[in-house]
Formats: sequence, C-alpha cells, structure tokens
Amino acid sequence: MAAVHDQSSKNLVVLGAGVIGLTIAYLATADPNDSLRVTMVARDMPEDMDSQAWASPFAGANWAPMPLGGIDPRVRRQEQVTFDKFWDMIPTGLVKVNASSCSAPSAPTLWWHDLVREFRILPPEEIPEPHVAGVAFCTVSVNPQEYIPWLSSELRARNVKFVRKHVKSLEELRPLVGADGILVNASSLGSRSILGVEDTKLFPIRGQSILVESSELQEFLALKPDDNAMCTGAHTYIIPRPGRSLTGTVLLGGTFQLAPSLRNRDQTKVLAHNVGLRPAREGGPRLEAEIVQFPLRGENHTLVPWNQTSLGEGKMRVVHAYGFGAAGYQTSWGVAEDVMAIIKGM
Repeated sequence: MAAVHDQSSKNLVVLGAGVIGLTIAYLATADPNDSLRVTMVARDMPEDMDSQAWASPFAGANWAPMPLGGIDPRVRRQEQVTFDKFWDMIPTGLVKVNASSCSAPSAPTLWWHDLVREFRILPPEEIPEPHVAGVAFCTVSVNPQEYIPWLSSELRARNVKFVRKHVKSLEELRPLVGADGILVNASSLGSRSILGVEDTKLFPIRGQSILVESSELQEFLALKPDDNAMCTGAHTYIIPRPGRSLTGTVLLGGTFQLAPSLRNRDQTKVLAHNVGLRPAREGGPRLEAEIVQFPLRGENHTLVPWNQTSLGEGKMRVVHAYGFGAAGYQTSWGVAEDVMAIIKGM
C-alpha cells in the first residue's frame, strides 16, 4: 500500500539514484509511521541502465571479501547487515546463492569467516597452482539489470517522486528540501564537483568486465594477488548472476583461464562489454551529518554558476553517504540503516 503523508510530513531528498541512494529511500519509506516525504533527485535514473555515466548498472553486485571490513567495525557491521538481507531475499529470485572459492598466496586470519555461509579451509588437493592456500564458502549476488529497477518500482509504489536533474550546487536543492527537511547526499563521484561538497578525496577506479551467457558456470571464483586487489579491481573473478528474464548469465573480470568451459563457443555467448567507474575515496567512505550554511562561503565556494540565484541566508541538514568504491552493493543495506539512524537523531 502506498504511504499516505499528512501535513506534518518532513521532506527527505535523496541526491543520487544508484544502489546506495535507492536503498536509503527504500528504508526511509518502509515504515508508514515515519513522517518522511521522499524525493529522489539524480542525473541518471533507474531507467538509464545502458548509460555509462554511473556505476550501479555495471557493478559486480556480489558479496566478496574486502580489507576495510576487517579494519573498520562500522563497515564490518554494514557488510553483515547487507549479507543477511540478501540471504533473506533469495526466495524472491533477485538474489543468487553462489558456491565460492577464493585462492591467495597466503591464508591469513580472515575477518569474514563467520559472515558468509558454509565457510571451510580448502585441502591442498583443491588449491590450484601456484597458490598454497584457499577457502570455500557460499556467497550471494544480484543482477543490477533487475535489482535496480525492482528498487525503483518499490519506491514508485510508495509514492516516491523522481526528479531528473543535473545538480551543480546544493543551493539548487533548497526549494525541494525546504527549511525543515533533510538532504541525503548519495551522489557518488558527483560529490567531487558539486558546490557545497567538493570532496577532493574522491577518485574513480576503472572497472571493465564482460557479461556472458553460460549455463556451465555456477560457482563464484576469485584470484587476488594481494589483500588490496579486491578494492582496487586488480583481481580475477567469475560472478554467476540470478535472472528472472535472462538466466545463466555470468560476469567476468580478469581472464578466461579460470574457466576453460568459456572457450566452448557453442555454450558461451558474449552479451555485453561493460566499463564503469567505481566511486572510491581516500580514507574510506564518508558517512556523516553536516549543517551546510548558505550562501556558500569559503575557499571552496568562490565559483558559483552564472545562472544560479542565491536564496539568501539559510542552512540545510545534510547526511553524506558516498565513496564506497567497489563495495556499494555489499554494504548498501547496512549503510542505509546507518543513514536512517543519523536522520532520526537530527
């Protein structure tokens, strides 16, 4: 049932319609007792799944171990919340369970051994050369081409408004947010150039993959040369995907050598070549609240678009949620919970 908003509803504007922004909006509208009137604002919308101007359509969209979860307790919790949520969604058909193996030159203590399902140490006979250690476990994956439209349809059913807009300054959003509203900034790499944010710690990580149709591959595989490979993209992977409309699809990154069956042209069909820019950030993701004062002042806000009219003095409550690099999908539900906790405390 669509949410009904009364006169006391508070505006919540989510800037960015990638997986982080959509998941935040989903939780914000999940409880009909929450008096939030949600609007999505983005340059790229869920119907733009062929556009290479944003990362979410081309992500691996699976859960894979990354170093930050073993360092930052908050990220560890976000990973656990998201993994558990995806696991619970398996019956919907949007999530696929993948038997998985991960080989590496060494086998240090793995922070995520109790996060995944059916974790075990591989015996020597199951470890491919030249690796000397490896593990097996069950993980999950989603298909962005179905998952992003699903999130969008859920939000539209809850009367969430979608506004297509290329935002250049936070000043432009003041009429939508209003005096008592809140802005969630999930603009990804856009936060590097948007006036009022201008986060120079953001940087892109280029990712390239191939989507194929191959019913032979049902196992997630990953080879990484070092502990940083997963977050920098310098690793080889095979990610089987769920599919309601198109089944048997697999995302490939790195090399074909992990799966000789891919050389069988009768059983393998190349569907797409994907290129995307992962929104990474020096020092890790930004997830915090800020009060932005208007008009924008300071050394970072001296250049204002010629066609922008200031609305005068004022302030805006902003929650920043961006810079998740290759971990957007696998932290999305945990990040959304943290954002909602910040909003309720503002």
